[in-house]
Amino acid sequence: MKTVSHTLVVRIAILFCLLTACQPKLKNKDAFKAKIESQIDAVSGDVAIAFLNLKDTTDYLYIKADETFHAASTMKVPVMIELFKQQKAGTINIKDSIPLVNSFKSIVDGSTYKMNIKDDSDDIIYSQIGQKAAIKDLLYSMITVSSNLATNTLIERVDAKNVTATMRALGAENIQVLRGVEDQKAYDLGLSNTTTARDLLIIFKAIATEQAGSAADCQNMISILKGQQFNDIIPYELPEDVEVAHKTGSISGVHHDAGIVYLPNGQSYVLIILSKNLEDFDKGTEQLARISKTVYKHVSEF
Repeated sequence: MKTVSHTLVVRIAILFCLLTACQPKLKNKDAFKAKIESQIDAVSGDVAIAFLNLKDTTDYLYIKADETFHAASTMKVPVMIELFKQQKAGTINIKDSIPLVNSFKSIVDGSTYKMNIKDDSDDIIYSQIGQKAAIKDLLYSMITVSSNLATNTLIERVDAKNVTATMRALGAENIQVLRGVEDQKAYDLGLSNTTTARDLLIIFKAIATEQAGSAADCQNMISILKGQQFNDIIPYELPEDVEVAHKTGSISGVHHDAGIVYLPNGQSYVLIILSKNLEDFDKGTEQLARISKTVYKHVSEF
């Protein structure tokens, strides 16, 4: 009996220690969620968050993660994935050059429309119209400076339907890549590219874990995403030694950022911040950057 009693006491002691050890982690996660919710409540607009700690997948947070948002330029990441997929299949060589023209077909009726340099974040590329441009250069411009002309050129090359199909294969069930940018006829009919925070998290996790293509291709994608030139949200309040591979997107009242964050200690996580109906775009952007900082602090202390 003494042996049995002693064993029972030891087991209880071990269980107590395990439960006690978990308490700080649980409290930390509860406080983290409460802090994020408080910050979201302060934003005059609608915000969705999806977060996943890649080193500990029990550490995650979803807030309005299945709500639909206009994808804005975040849809350019699925286009990038499709480009690498088609290269692997042998139908495209990213090193090849293709004609750069400023004429695209509306998905509504096939009528043509042009991109306006005044509405594009990349004006340099317009000097190349009528010449040939390397697909890899168009890809880099599409992601790092969010070139709309480059994006439409590449979407016509890979076909938007293929992009959406590839996202479904990755497990992103709701994202819709229907068309290129500035297709006004489609926009007027409500035919826009849409996404959810959860789907973007699935997509960026696939890149981070080398499931969105070959290991080499995923590393190339990460390298391109790290070249992002718009850094007003996820990286804005983070230390300089933190690397962020991300893609932003913005239109009127909408500001998104989606990416993979790499800490110098080896920790990494995926963070998706989507917003719409922002009453004050600049103030909302600052508030979203502070949400990113809260996530960083949580992971660095977790």
